[in-house]
Amino acid sequence: MTNFRFAAEARLVRALSAEMQAMRSMVEALAVVLVSDPEILDLYGTELQTFDLLAQKALESACLLERIATGMAAEEAVAGVRLERMQERLRDALKAA
Repeated sequence: MTNFRFAAEARLVRALSAEMQAMRSMVEALAVVLVSDPEILDLYGTELQTFDLLAQKALESACLLERIATGMAAEEAVAGVRLERMQERLRDALKAA
């Protein structure tokens, strides 16, 4: 049972989560193409690591939205975020609200 006033809100949050997971897959696929090119890898190896971080953030955001869609309290949902700095920023956002 969700805490959303309307089931449509939970469906929307789940749909947004699915969009973020699709975005993650696209970023990962692009990263695979780029790192498979030795010239690009030599020139931008360090910068290409950003793709991994983007994919991780998209996954954590999608999982957070899924937890919220099930009716989990925001504080508990944020506690499940595995990226420490991201979790800290989200906790700060909750405190400021």
